[in-house]
Amino acid sequence: MSIDNLKSALPAYAKDQKLNLGTLSRTTELNEEQLWGSLVAAAAATRNDQVLKEILEDAREHLSEEAIDAALGAATVMAMNNVAYRAKSWLGDDYAQVKFGLRMNIISKPGVDKATFELWNTVVSAINGCEHCLSAHAKTLLEEGMTKEQIWESIKVAGVVQAVAQALQAEAVRNA
Repeated sequence: MSIDNLKSALPAYAKDQKLNLGTLSRTTELNEEQLWGSLVAAAAATRNDQVLKEILEDAREHLSEEAIDAALGAATVMAMNNVAYRAKSWLGDDYAQVKFGLRMNIISKPGVDKATFELWNTVVSAINGCEHCLSAHAKTLLEEGMTKEQIWESIKVAGVVQAVAQALQAEAVRNA
């Protein structure tokens, strides 16, 4: 299993992340599609090739290609939206009514159910640090019937995958 490859690649100082990765990959808060799509979306958001490759390898056993595309689509559309919404917020009220003018068709037809796609958007928004998007997607998830525990579980996935990517990147530079 490639999650195992990631765990074995982690240095001693990242032992907590090794343990967290093992625990989260066995969560009972999220169903299989929600979990593995969250892992894929988070891995894509980290921009770490090794993490994405390893997680995708395992995800193919748990997700359809359509779901993988949706998780990767969540990562890409939120990469764009997180930048745009943060910028609008920082620029202040003068930009509140400015039209985005950006295509986001995947949001209306992601290839998975709305709540699942929203969950993956939440994961990516947490990694990208967009308060506006994170709050908006979490609110939608609650309206769609997800629990706070499920939302928080996805945030934990985001945090752990980001930490794993950071540790592996630090080691790559350290050993270069």
